[in-house]
Amino acid sequence: MGKAAIWVDADACPKVIKEILFRVAVRAEMVVTLVANQALFAPPSPFVRSLQVPRGFDVADQAIVERVAEGDLVITADIPLAAEVIAKGARVLTPRGEPYGPDTIQAALTLRNFMDTLRSSGVETGGPAAFNHDDRRAFARELERFVVKAGRRVE
Repeated sequence: MGKAAIWVDADACPKVIKEILFRVAVRAEMVVTLVANQALFAPPSPFVRSLQVPRGFDVADQAIVERVAEGDLVITADIPLAAEVIAKGARVLTPRGEPYGPDTIQAALTLRNFMDTLRSSGVETGGPAAFNHDDRRAFARELERFVVKAGRRVE
């Protein structure tokens, strides 16, 4: 297994999360790749990259699935994408700091599918709570755990 990398489902990733990732990429010397169907800002760094893919349903997701390797981390709130990359041996962290792995993804996928069924039958399920400071802290804490497990220094 090579060096672990971080892949970001960047179209809907909050700016503050991207900024945390940019800092960690440089400090830990770990490649972070933003994947989106639009041009994104990526600071000049040998450790930060961006990959613009064509527009289309799940095109960015499939680009991540094709490139992710065992031991990598994917930042996404997309549960079906999370399930696909976990099947390839990667880990997943949501922008809110929720880690998913082989032992937790099935429950998340089941809940997501249940909520989709409710919404399609006309039930108002509401949306997610607004992104807040606690979410940012939880993300930073879980990201640090991943980086440390990957054997990288974070100063």
